[in-house]
Amino acid sequence: MTRDRLYFLLLNIGHFMDHLFTLIFATVAALALYREWGIAYAELLAYATPGFFAFGLFSLPAGWLADKWSRDGMMCVFFAGIGLASIATGFAETPLQIGTGLFVIGMFAAIYHPVGLAIVTTKWRNTGMRIATNGVWGNLGVAAAALITGFLIDQTGWRMAFILPGLFSIAMGGAYLALRWGAIGVEHRADKSSPQNTPAVSADYKRLLLRVSAIVFLTTAVSSIIFQSTTFALPKIFEERLQGLAGTLADWANGGGLIDNGLIGSGDIATMIGSMAFVVFAVASIAQLVVGALLDRFGPRRVFMTVAVIQLFFFAAMPGLTDGPALLVAFGFMLGAFGQIPINDYMIGKTASGPFRARIYGVRYVVSFSVLAATLPLIGFVYHNWGFDTLFRILAVAAVIILAAVALLPRKLPTPETVP
Repeated sequence: MTRDRLYFLLLNIGHFMDHLFTLIFATVAALALYREWGIAYAELLAYATPGFFAFGLFSLPAGWLADKWSRDGMMCVFFAGIGLASIATGFAETPLQIGTGLFVIGMFAAIYHPVGLAIVTTKWRNTGMRIATNGVWGNLGVAAAALITGFLIDQTGWRMAFILPGLFSIAMGGAYLALRWGAIGVEHRADKSSPQNTPAVSADYKRLLLRVSAIVFLTTAVSSIIFQSTTFALPKIFEERLQGLAGTLADWANGGGLIDNGLIGSGDIATMIGSMAFVVFAVASIAQLVVGALLDRFGPRRVFMTVAVIQLFFFAAMPGLTDGPALLVAFGFMLGAFGQIPINDYMIGKTASGPFRARIYGVRYVVSFSVLAATLPLIGFVYHNWGFDTLFRILAVAAVIILAAVALLPRKLPTPETVP
């Protein structure tokens, strides 16, 4: 493997780890802690909320530091810091301690998106496919959080779900440091340009850029509600709605001899719930590759409208469904939820100038992850009072808002190269 390919692989592993760490608690809370600590699921969500606010709040200083100091240096800080924070969280004894650990995890998790995406969109061509490939790795991290955590809950307890990924992340940080040691602090100086050399822009261009920016940040906020509601709540949704299917699959696994190998037993429902969530997340992540290819060919407007229609249809179809039909519809709305992810990143990568790209990504993720944090109390409130059917109807309305906003996008994005 060439150094260039290894570089891209480590960036992708970073995205995988970033989303895995932020969603370990989602499965732990849904399948273990509410029993072990005797705290209702809706109440446990409150302890995850500060971590997601940190996930958003610290994106902006992370992007600023990356532009001022070193993007590769910040990636090394990410790998080591989030690994150590996760290990510490695995030793939590009270809800306050685990909430503090999740906050620190969120601080370090905030580094990846403004920094990693700035590297991906600056270093390589075929931006749509690069972002999409990187996004698939992030989605697999979402999926693996449910699978790994569910398995470890059944086999060793929830604490190892924090500790083992933490050790792996530290090891990946060492590999990244070894690969990029000579580039830290100098790797993106060529990407900088002085403001006085920036050509004047027309009033029409400014208006068009403002319009695109407003749409990007509006759809970022609304899309974040959809992404957080689906990815964070899916293990709990599956626990409620797929109990029959999970029991059948566990019995089948037992009858098929898997229990003899010590892998899974008929009582390991958490493993089966996590496995089904993993399959849904993993298969749905393919949508990002399709979307990436379509972005390079057709541009964001038509692609984003199609994704919004997919979300609207499947969210509207989900209320009342259980077992097999619920699983199939979950595939549908997760295709839409994951498919939307690379679109706004693509638009920022095309419209933002290189010297400020990490900072602009930082602002984008401040918006995105602040909404992610605010969505957790919404999930808890809606679930406690009306259940998940009402949540799906709210998400269908969110898809309508996205569809209306995207319809206002220009057919061709303004880019730094088109400045008169």
